[in-house]
Amino acid sequence: MDNSHRSDELKLRTAHAALSDISTLGTLGQLPDRGGCTSNQPNAGDVKEIVRLCRQLIFPGYFGQGDLTKANLTFHVGLAIERLHSLLADQIAASQGFMSTEEAATSDAADGDNPTEKATLMISSLPELRETLIADAEAIYRGDPAAVSVKEVVYSYPGLKAIVNYRIAHKLHELGVAVLPRMITEMAHSETGIDIHPAATIGAGLMIDHGTGVVVGATARIGRNVRLYQGVTLGAKSFPTDEEGNAVKGIARHPVIGDNVVIYSNTTLLGRIHIGEGAVIGGNLWVTFDVAAGEKIVQARPDNIVRIKNETI
Repeated sequence: MDNSHRSDELKLRTAHAALSDISTLGTLGQLPDRGGCTSNQPNAGDVKEIVRLCRQLIFPGYFGQGDLTKANLTFHVGLAIERLHSLLADQIAASQGFMSTEEAATSDAADGDNPTEKATLMISSLPELRETLIADAEAIYRGDPAAVSVKEVVYSYPGLKAIVNYRIAHKLHELGVAVLPRMITEMAHSETGIDIHPAATIGAGLMIDHGTGVVVGATARIGRNVRLYQGVTLGAKSFPTDEEGNAVKGIARHPVIGDNVVIYSNTTLLGRIHIGEGAVIGGNLWVTFDVAAGEKIVQARPDNIVRIKNETI
């Protein structure tokens, strides 16, 4: 037997061994338990289409509707709603079937609810979401001197893109939909670098400027008209663990931010601390304590400042 045949035989044996190993559930733990549901698992392409249709309905004429006019608005909206309802119902059903019995028992998702009813409730919430997102877009326009118009913000700003995805996902989370909310916020995370957990509670008029590296944890609460700059983290200070060393879930562990607060770039706030209304937190800070309403927290100036002139560094 020549070397090429030996090599082919070795490859075949290796492939059979891998097939045997990968077909065993020992390393995986278990296949998704669909609880008797015959729906496929959630489809990322369909979830992305759900977000696109929601964007079209919230901001008609902005996304992929170049021929939209006042005369045909009702027609286009009707088509989009019909398509959106069908996709939502299918993906909600798939998400319910995707969860195991144990996961469903420990989550906010109610897998016995009717996916069609949840899809209807989600679509019914879009007018309210539009009001909130218009307030967000206007806040970004007012807060950014480089913004030319609210339209520019809606079309192109990553901060608003992440907020749109978050608000859609948060509503689905409130309706007890599994898996899909996190998929939707992670899509924005991948596109913008802004990571907002769908369970976080955020008031209207949120401005995220630049945005890259912003992280908002699941139990964070943010008031109205808050401004966050790039690199801001609203995170947990510590994770209580159970007797097996696993993090205990469901504990409020992220900051509470009052109305009209400004948090500048690369600042980290950790734990269930409270930042009072109108407070200003400067950049590059590590904050693990409460801040009173109207208080300003900034870095101390260094005692010895060395300025180097006429030298190449």
